[in-house]
Amino acid sequence: EGVSFNRAEGALYLFPSITVPSKAREAARAEGIEPDAFYAQQLLDATGICIVPGSGFRQRDGTSHLRFAFLPAEEDIAAVVGLMKDFHQKFMQEYA
Repeated sequence: EGVSFNRAEGALYLFPSITVPSKAREAARAEGIEPDAFYAQQLLDATGICIVPGSGFRQRDGTSHLRFAFLPAEEDIAAVVGLMKDFHQKFMQEYA
């Protein structure tokens, strides 16, 4: 829910588009940061997973993206994806 991306074909990076709820956009504005940077900071604080906000890559106005460099060991990928999924669901509920 709220995330879409093109399938990575041998690439190390994913650049998903996210839909940031309006309450999260308001919270980001109150902190003086872009919504995708707010999401990235919340993810880092909650999980220790570091991603880069897409706003640093000249994304289109009104859109939010994230840049992931997927570097965990192959046997750890499922656990990392699980952490990200759990975080995203809680974020979307909190700011719905």
